[in-house]
Amino acid sequence: MPVAVFGLSLVAMWLSTQTGIFFRKRADLPEGERQDFGIVVPATLTLLGLIIGFSFSMATGRYDQRKNYEEAEANAIGTEYLRADLLSSFDAARVRALMKEYLNQRILFYEIRDEQQLGRINAQTARLQNELWSVVHMAAEKQPTYPVGLAVAGMNDVLNAQGYTQAAWWYRLPGAAWTLMAGIAILSTLLIGYTSHRRGVAVFVVLPLAVSISFFLIADIESPRHGFIRVVPENLVSLSKSLRAQ
Repeated sequence: MPVAVFGLSLVAMWLSTQTGIFFRKRADLPEGERQDFGIVVPATLTLLGLIIGFSFSMATGRYDQRKNYEEAEANAIGTEYLRADLLSSFDAARVRALMKEYLNQRILFYEIRDEQQLGRINAQTARLQNELWSVVHMAAEKQPTYPVGLAVAGMNDVLNAQGYTQAAWWYRLPGAAWTLMAGIAILSTLLIGYTSHRRGVAVFVVLPLAVSISFFLIADIESPRHGFIRVVPENLVSLSKSLRAQ
């Protein structure tokens, strides 16, 4: 959870700062070594900033990907709804009814947070996909013409769009990247505490707080179902309203 990431990172870095202060008071640095640490600390902070920047870029890239796939799903469903006219009147009515139900399930997929309800939605989605494919498959067997083939191709696009969306929601920042960021952040705050000249509370809170907010933001974007920053199915909702109006 993003909030847990924020709290744990803030506490861990604050404690590492206090640990550095403790060791400094036990064995203070000579002037020469303090100058050497004056080079090491900025280099470590620079490395931390670069890794956070790359991780944030990866997270926002996947967020944009989820948004693009939501738009692609809406386009695929809307196109296939129109291509249903290429089928017989009975098959067309069946496809349209299933597509409306399928569209509602796809909207719920984006809006739901409860994992148990998500499992039921995924099961319902899979059932509707099988029924939709069965309808166009039998229509193609009965009437293997080019127009019917377009309807089959459009249904294939609908199914593929859902698969791409699911994959984008599963992808996460690798655990090794989180471990590396956390390790460098703790090491940086430890060095700051060890090389500090005075024990000011404000000085040792700024960096942990700034880094913790960065971690929180990355974790929030990486949590499409439980974070504050979420993909809103605007295109799917708009398509649903349009189909209901028809």
